[in-house]
Amino acid sequence: MPAAPTPAVSTSALSSCAATDAVLAARRRFFSGAPVAEDALAQPILRSWTRCAARGLGPQSRSRMEPLTDGEFAARRERHETLRRRCRPELEALHAAARAADSIVILTDPSGLVLDTVGSADFADRAAKVALRPGVSWSEAETGTNAIGTALVERRPVEVRGAEHYAEANGILSCAAAPIHDPFGELVGLLDLSGPASVPHLHALALVELAAGQVEHRMFEGAFPDQSLVRFHADPSFLGTAREGILVFEDYRLVAANRPGLALLGLGWDALGAKRFGDLFEGSLGKAGEERRVRTRRGDVAMRLERPGLPVRTIAPRAAPAVERQPAPVPAQPPAQTGPRFDVATERDLGRAVRLMEAGVPVLIQGETGVGKEVFARQIHRRGNRGAKAFAAVNCAALPEGLIESELFGYEEGAFTGARRAGFKGLFREADGGVLFLDEIGDMPLSLQSRLLRVLQEREVTPLGGGRSVAVDFALVCASHRDLKQRVEEGAFRADLYFRIAQYTVTLPALRTLADREALVDRLWTELAGPSPDAPALAAECRAALAGHDWPGNFRQLVGVLRVLQALAEPGEVLGVEALPADVRSAPLEWRGAGRPAEIMPAGAEAGDSASRDLVAVTRAAMEAALAASGGNVSQAARRLGIHRSTLHRHLASRGSRTGH
Repeated sequence: MPAAPTPAVSTSALSSCAATDAVLAARRRFFSGAPVAEDALAQPILRSWTRCAARGLGPQSRSRMEPLTDGEFAARRERHETLRRRCRPELEALHAAARAADSIVILTDPSGLVLDTVGSADFADRAAKVALRPGVSWSEAETGTNAIGTALVERRPVEVRGAEHYAEANGILSCAAAPIHDPFGELVGLLDLSGPASVPHLHALALVELAAGQVEHRMFEGAFPDQSLVRFHADPSFLGTAREGILVFEDYRLVAANRPGLALLGLGWDALGAKRFGDLFEGSLGKAGEERRVRTRRGDVAMRLERPGLPVRTIAPRAAPAVERQPAPVPAQPPAQTGPRFDVATERDLGRAVRLMEAGVPVLIQGETGVGKEVFARQIHRRGNRGAKAFAAVNCAALPEGLIESELFGYEEGAFTGARRAGFKGLFREADGGVLFLDEIGDMPLSLQSRLLRVLQEREVTPLGGGRSVAVDFALVCASHRDLKQRVEEGAFRADLYFRIAQYTVTLPALRTLADREALVDRLWTELAGPSPDAPALAAECRAALAGHDWPGNFRQLVGVLRVLQALAEPGEVLGVEALPADVRSAPLEWRGAGRPAEIMPAGAEAGDSASRDLVAVTRAAMEAALAASGGNVSQAARRLGIHRSTLHRHLASRGSRTGH
């Protein structure tokens, strides 16, 4: 789950001259290896400098990123066309507000790639000399400390002025940036206002924050026609403005929100899916259009129900917890945000997969356990033209043959013992208009493969127990950790079905084959730790050991180990190799080189199939250890773990039910 909404960070508290002197003194101490006083720099700047130094960047180094080719850049801009249209009014408004300051306004994608710029042609020419132009990435890992890249890492508005930039060449800039989040907490882009460092930009951070808030506010327009949308604020005069809180409920369950709404209630993004209306407000939703005062735990607020929403039928799981039905538009990714993020090549594959899915071409995702196959599938759904419809997922390896058939095809009343009285229409029909995701399709029984092939050919479904055939329209995405070509050769998978579903195949790389694993470890560690100034750190040898381990369970296993390390660490502690689990210390990776095919696995990698079970045990142990270290204080233990206390409460409740307490 994305991090909780956090306040902006401004570094403009000192006068311009005093701030410059203080920053220059801090630079001299930092780059000479001397400790830097905590009050010498804003903590996000110091954290960013530390990250840059750990990556081996030098203050004289220039950005190594070359602009994308015209074709690549056009594809990236097209992918974010909706964001560009939505942000255009704010780009123009920011430009008008900052015209006198000789500045440019910048829109980037979630990775920091500059999509659009508007503003002073004179300053744009000077900015281009440090590669601040469309088609260039300003991620922190590539360019060092800068407002764009650092705001994306910190997940909050950030201002970086002059010498606060890590690279000396970028000291000509004064920049303020604010991330843009969608209603589900996903980071979708960023707005930046950049100008010459020699000119005061007193209100730049406030301006970009306001603009980002306006963009986020408009994202709710027409986006949730079948859900209950609530607007609220302590001051009724703010209703209808970008400062109002907005919450979206589906059958009284919180499924979407804006940052002001969560902040007004003291919540983070992990409240989505976990909170119900009654947990947040006293009384009922009320009538559409009615404005009334409602009590919350933080006091009274003025509330207006924008749309009453329509009751959404939810299907209770019967004997198959692996089956998931998800009416849109709930978050297109699982709640945990920390995990796979795709490299440039995989992002390119994802863009192609989206276009092919929209053209009716099935997509097959191959890769080991834990590499992010379902994350990839959900992104196909989210970014495509079916994103507003259902994403229906089933794990074919987790269900017995008879249950798979009933789940996929549905059944008529009385089709078999235990069948629902009214029957069940099945996942094919649940996915109508949206995306059907068949995970581990390589384990589907042969007898069902023929029926699946018939549905794909005829686009009609006949439920068990007879009844008329029903036309269906869905996009098909399949995934498997098995080599389906080999399964075909062995006779365990139908060749005609394979060629039907594998018209476009994406193989996601194993974690051990990625080129820059230390940067990956840094990114995951930072996400798990959050913006806490006393967060523990990893020593260089510890980071190297983590980057060099073989990780048969891939991201799932790595994230589990990092959670344990953070749960057991003391505030501000620097963890060495001795803090690592014994198997990580004793089993370094035999380097295979970047780009090695993911099918090449080390001896014993088959154990990755049990990674999810191992992760549950690791997570439980981490929670128990954090509780013990906190003397049973749930809130303190949750802060140590970097999770919401409601998550820990659910763990305690499940522990009690397991032990009978």
